[in-house]
Amino acid sequence: MASNRSALEEAPSRTSGAGAGTATRYGSWFEPAAEARADQDTETWDEWNPTEESIAPVRGRHRVAKQRGGTMARSGAVLGVGVIAAVGAGGMASAKDRPKAPISMPDLAHVADKVRDVLPDAEDLPGIGSLLSDSGSGDSSTSAAAPLSQAGLTSEDEANGATDAGEALRARILQQAENQQNAADESQRVAAADAAATKAAAAAKKAADAEDKRQAEAEAEKKAAAAEAKRKAEEAARKKAEAERLAKLAAQYTLPVVSYTLTASFGQAGDMWSADHTGQDFAAPTGTPVKAVHGGTITSAGWAGSYGYRIVLKLNDGTELWFCHLSSMVRTSGSVTTGEVIGRVGATGNVTGPHLHLEVRPGGGSPIDPMPWLRDHGLNP
Repeated sequence: MASNRSALEEAPSRTSGAGAGTATRYGSWFEPAAEARADQDTETWDEWNPTEESIAPVRGRHRVAKQRGGTMARSGAVLGVGVIAAVGAGGMASAKDRPKAPISMPDLAHVADKVRDVLPDAEDLPGIGSLLSDSGSGDSSTSAAAPLSQAGLTSEDEANGATDAGEALRARILQQAENQQNAADESQRVAAADAAATKAAAAAKKAADAEDKRQAEAEAEKKAAAAEAKRKAEEAARKKAEAERLAKLAAQYTLPVVSYTLTASFGQAGDMWSADHTGQDFAAPTGTPVKAVHGGTITSAGWAGSYGYRIVLKLNDGTELWFCHLSSMVRTSGSVTTGEVIGRVGATGNVTGPHLHLEVRPGGGSPIDPMPWLRDHGLNP
């Protein structure tokens, strides 16, 4: 296997002559002819600085002195650097005046025959043989006869009438650019359409939500109105029922006296009583008829000390009604009906003037305010 090392690195070198400026002779790869070698062994040259014409001399203490008495090249590496510097700095003009270095190349003719015998034919190479076989021997003359400007034409270009490969390439490039621009425009159009569709969908959704909200609010208002109407109807029905009940109770209950003046009320304090007032006083002239407020049974009738003459009427629910300070008692026992006269107004007992003292005692217990009780039974004193 051939080495990757360069011929300059492998070639042994030696120096002929012993004086300054003596040329260098190389090994077998670069062995010069005898005549050239003799000239190089005897010929001496001045020092050659390839960068002398392109680089100005350095001024100051760091100054490079010229090297005299050196050979043309001290090694293969120095020669390579010198050639590169000469090409880069314009030293090629000086290099042309130097004699060419003789180079001997080995004879590779016998190797080429062996390599040709080993390599396969071009038609047998994968991917290449088909191209060569399609061309055929019959078309070779045509292809060879075709001008170079038609070398890049394709069958599609020929079908389109193109005769120049450059123009065909230009047309393809322009067509490709147009296709790319059309694709970009189409992408922008699609993006704009998608954005518009998204915006329209959002607007439609917003409108639908607003409509749903409006309908929901309208439904809520409708329900609220219906509930309010129902409440008002129920309130009206309740009031009507209460009025009917009070009217019926009014027919069943009556005030104890017809003509009267309300004086001392329930719970009122005064010197006339040992405690607060326990009933409601109806002032009326002596002898004014006193009626049974509601039907019931007289359980007690007679003198009751500070109450004077008193009649106790017990109703069917157990409530006791006390009629006090009577001047006379018409009924003293038995059952009575609503509005039946049971006595007359007087000033008996602990009083300052004629009046009826009415007490209401639920279940026969402690007295309560008679006024709310009378109103609850449809009466409005």
